[in-house]
Amino acid sequence: MTKYDIIIIGAGIAGMTAAIYAVRAGKKVLVLESQVEGGQIINTINIENWPGDLGISGADLSQKIRAHAAELGAAFDYASVTKITQVGSAWEVLGDDETFTASALIIATGTNPRKMSAKQSASAGDKPISYCATCDGALYKGKPVVVVGSGNTAKHETAYLENIASKVYHIHHDDPIPVDAAAVFVAIGRVPGTEFCRGVVDLDENGYIISDENCQTSTPGIFVAGDCRTKSLRQLVTAASDGAIAATGAINYLNQT
Repeated sequence: MTKYDIIIIGAGIAGMTAAIYAVRAGKKVLVLESQVEGGQIINTINIENWPGDLGISGADLSQKIRAHAAELGAAFDYASVTKITQVGSAWEVLGDDETFTASALIIATGTNPRKMSAKQSASAGDKPISYCATCDGALYKGKPVVVVGSGNTAKHETAYLENIASKVYHIHHDDPIPVDAAAVFVAIGRVPGTEFCRGVVDLDENGYIISDENCQTSTPGIFVAGDCRTKSLRQLVTAASDGAIAATGAINYLNQT
């Protein structure tokens, strides 16, 4: 079993930025990702708030950052992490059927879209379900669609789709899906991907990892970066900032132990 200095769980902007900082400090780094590098940003067609790169797509930005980290020496692997356990002074990370070991961890798992209730899902039948109007809205040009949700995200999704669809139903999360809708766009919030570390680090009432301004969790040797931690602003630039801060914290922790 290969032992790493730092394992980063999650290859979004935060995790991959952390990898860049960690390998530049001479650390042996593994980045684990359960799906695809970049996280939720890969669904964004046109990013307008990334400094110095106006108009880049989320997929292109993600690939550039991954290539940067890999070129410097970060290793990447695909695994869905289900458990982390402290063994002596090291951490064992269980991913699918394989165990990885490191002296420090950075959790950068982001968030996942909240699903509809079983009752509402049943009322949707076999209609296509999407969590991104920008990604999939064009597929339903001139057709009626429905947006589920009551917050700002749902309002933005509705406004976007009104320029594409023939009609947009905006309903709450407990309302039945209109029969004539061609597709359902779900915008009822997000859930942090932190269940695997419950009981290992402190979480708030919504499942977000509690940390200080240095991205240090309640557990020595475990740091957190990006949307899965408690914070007031979740943007690409703050994810990248978190990655740099968490990596620096992990580097200092390793250098002092």
